[in-house]
Amino acid sequence: MRRRLFVAGLLATFCIAGHAACDTGLAERMHAKLHPQRQLDHERAVCEPWRGLPGRFIVVLPLPRPSSRPDANEFDLDVLVVQQADNGNTDRAKIVSRLFEEAALTEDAVRISAIKVDTARYVLAPDARAFGLRILHQGSSRDHPYSNETLTLYLPQGQRLVKVLDKFETVMELGAWDTSCEGNFETVHSSLALARSTSNGLADLNVRETRSESRSILQGEECVTQDRPAKFKSTMLRYNGKSYRASGNVAAD
Repeated sequence: MRRRLFVAGLLATFCIAGHAACDTGLAERMHAKLHPQRQLDHERAVCEPWRGLPGRFIVVLPLPRPSSRPDANEFDLDVLVVQQADNGNTDRAKIVSRLFEEAALTEDAVRISAIKVDTARYVLAPDARAFGLRILHQGSSRDHPYSNETLTLYLPQGQRLVKVLDKFETVMELGAWDTSCEGNFETVHSSLALARSTSNGLADLNVRETRSESRSILQGEECVTQDRPAKFKSTMLRYNGKSYRASGNVAAD
């Protein structure tokens, strides 16, 4: 039971909002335009309206590539900000900003199970609004379950997209158990909030981390889960002119 709850919690966390491509086929059209000779991973391609910006969409194109490791899969990643035509004609859609990365993603025993766009209001400055890309990784081991989610923030700067926060881990869940009851489990959740202070022109980011641990043991014929007190930690991420980095100030309670 503890194992089933563990996995169910992960799926509930990561499958709230995500769909593959736009109903209009915008992702497929961008793929045909930019990479006609490349395969597109349709399952994990994403197209999402950028809320608050009429006609603007964020398109993510994962492109499988030959891997240097026989036991791993690699993907190039093309992230686009696209402006739709006023009449909704996807043939006339214009690429506003773009970042293409070779070998941006790798999966092996821990697979990429979902990619989704985060269009929360990351207003880092009056003229700097970013969006996020969340990537879920899911482990394949039954007795050592593992999953995590990372957040990358992209900031449009003219025709370029700049990664100002790269693969920040927002969720991590892992465990080790005997596949029937007994084992130990750990969950870490981290949330970001914009601070009033700034560094090098962009808002600082407050990080609030919650770490929870539990242990399941067999008592007679009943599997009992014992939860340990949660631990909390706060840190600050500051922009150094290129990307966000931890400031080194940590507060625990």
